[in-house]
Amino acid sequence: MIDDWRKDRIGAALKGENPTVLRRLTAGFAVIGDVQFLPGYSVLLVDQPGVQRLSDLPRGRRSAFLADMEQLGEAVERACGRLDPAFRRVNLEILGNKDPFLHAHVWPRFEWEPADVLGAPVWLYPHSQWSEEKFRLGPQHDVLREAISSELDQLRA
Repeated sequence: MIDDWRKDRIGAALKGENPTVLRRLTAGFAVIGDVQFLPGYSVLLVDQPGVQRLSDLPRGRRSAFLADMEQLGEAVERACGRLDPAFRRVNLEILGNKDPFLHAHVWPRFEWEPADVLGAPVWLYPHSQWSEEKFRLGPQHDVLREAISSELDQLRA
């Protein structure tokens, strides 16, 4: 099945089979989000299966994961700022309420967002934003993928 990689995103990334991977970083994988209602949404996946919390990592790997999160955040900030003049900022979150593996969300935020969610957490967006086909990751996001990947390369050089 084409979406089997979704059942084990980290394992698929380690095998080179996760199509959302943008770059391998020091302690994880920078991936572009499955939904793009906020264009540039990305996620940092830990690179060790079975790690559920930041505190599951030894201190050095924790620091590396957090540094990767900051780097992905800056890459999204630069790429989105270049591609959309209404870009405002990025929000960084480590939640872990739904998926049982360590990951960090990188949410770009824009001036064009609806007023009722502009200053609120992205999780307050209507359910339809998360499931509408038009927001699903696809070839229309290739320019965005390349922009974030390029920024990551520059930051890591």
